[in-house]
Amino acid sequence: MGSVFIDDKEIDVDPKSNLIQAAREAGVEVPYYCWHHDLSVVASCRMCLVEVGEKKPDGSVAMLPRLVPACQTPAKPGTVVRTNTDKVKASREQTLEYLLLNHPLDCSICDQAGECYLQDYTYKFGRSHSRLNEPKVQRLDKYHIGEQIALFTDRCVMCTRCVRFTREISGTAELHVINRGSVEEIDVRPGHPCNNKLAGNVVDICPVGALCSKDFLYKKRVWWLKHADSVCTGCSTGCSIVVDQNEDKMYRIRPRENPQAQGSFMCDEGRFGWKHLQGEGRLTAPRAGRLAVAAATAVGSHAEGSSLSRSESRVLPQSDADFQDAWGGTSGGGILGEVRSAIASMAKQDGRRFVAIVSPFMTCEEAYLLCDYLRGLSKHITLAMGEVPIVGEDDLYPKGPRGESPTADNVKFTIRAEKCPNRLGVEAVLKRFQGEVIPFDVVLKSLASGAFDGAYYVGGYPPHEIPSGVVRAFEGLKLLIVQDLLQTPLSDLADYVLASASFAERQGTVINHKGLAQSYRVAVRPPGEARADGRILMELSGRKGLFHSPTILKEIATEIPALSKFGKEEVGTQGLMVMA
Repeated sequence: MGSVFIDDKEIDVDPKSNLIQAAREAGVEVPYYCWHHDLSVVASCRMCLVEVGEKKPDGSVAMLPRLVPACQTPAKPGTVVRTNTDKVKASREQTLEYLLLNHPLDCSICDQAGECYLQDYTYKFGRSHSRLNEPKVQRLDKYHIGEQIALFTDRCVMCTRCVRFTREISGTAELHVINRGSVEEIDVRPGHPCNNKLAGNVVDICPVGALCSKDFLYKKRVWWLKHADSVCTGCSTGCSIVVDQNEDKMYRIRPRENPQAQGSFMCDEGRFGWKHLQGEGRLTAPRAGRLAVAAATAVGSHAEGSSLSRSESRVLPQSDADFQDAWGGTSGGGILGEVRSAIASMAKQDGRRFVAIVSPFMTCEEAYLLCDYLRGLSKHITLAMGEVPIVGEDDLYPKGPRGESPTADNVKFTIRAEKCPNRLGVEAVLKRFQGEVIPFDVVLKSLASGAFDGAYYVGGYPPHEIPSGVVRAFEGLKLLIVQDLLQTPLSDLADYVLASASFAERQGTVINHKGLAQSYRVAVRPPGEARADGRILMELSGRKGLFHSPTILKEIATEIPALSKFGKEEVGTQGLMVMA
């Protein structure tokens, strides 16, 4: 660490940092467009120019005659920086005036309005009027840039962040600068649009409204959006994200910078892969009875000897009061009361004939509540891991010229092949209560052989095809309880369906592939009368009070040695490393 002087304020900073970062430590804003801490430094926008000098041993200060770019200047000990002199202010005004010469004044329709560096800096550091009398140069918009990306060319300030991203982070190099001087533009080669798996990040890093997401374009003004920190459930990387919503409708997901998790970016699969949460396939209310029976009865086609013929789907309630009665609660009654009685009866008869399948999409708190409840009924109930989806191999970036993966010491982003957020957390819970982790395929074989009479199945998976063999394995059960987000063949087959919540609709904690625990925050309410999983399990197990993640985590810390760190430190916004 070394001392630098920012506007006469002495601070200690890392000598490897630049003057923008040093000024930020001192609480001083140095404006910039082209600089990004994860990209190479080009110092092309000239917005961050400051006066710089050196403090001599005798206390005198020798200032350089010219302004220097703060992004390119290291914060070496003894550096003196002045960010608010008349010379610096005049330079910023001139830079902004130049950028606005041909920039369209279309803030009223621009998607970036409210999040635009140019808009903010013009207000803070620019002139109050323009001296340009000539018509602005107009350029064609480019919707061909990518499947998810539109380029409004005349808004571009040529910071080249997007170009450097596709070269240095994704390695796919689709974006480049064409022409020179006043006619230079961002473009792609014909037939090579920017459709790599990290392409959506160029929208995030664009400081103005040039690159926009087609998915979010003209959907909602950003100042109407409310924000909640969350964690992407698309793979075991567990990217830290922000969920943006208005009136309980999600509009977009953005990466939230976290050096312990994914860094600054996220993949497009996670960014755009949440639409099923607001789709027609959501379960929106609890249900008793098998839908598969109702369908079979309608066509008069019950299979001979099929266990599906013993119950019919109950008519769903119509009012809020009826829904409350349908769910029931800790005091008994409703569907939760029926489920509680059914599980207790089966556990009393023979706990060995009942199995709970715990999803790797559950949070640590939810998995603990379910396992603790069931083992309290019978120590012989089997607790098993749900299917852990694996798709291909880990996808590493930046790619090489031929699409090859980088060497281990040059990996800047990874899309994990393991497509679930909390395998490690659920395994820790299962090892505490079951003593081992029983894989899903082992449970399927036991189900097919008739080893179980009842099952509690927890889903939470994104839309996928459930093999017919898996459905057949559950058909012969006397009792099937499904807790899930989406209607599936298993939910149609279930005696009881508990409509649960997505990651954006509940609170809880998950542990990623390297042992980093991160927490969800509630962003929107579940649709209809679906409930957060923690609330369902609190009421099912008869626990008093509301579900409160930190309280359950402290209980977990005392019961599960592998997760004892939860009792010592808060998870926080950047997460907590609980497993080495």
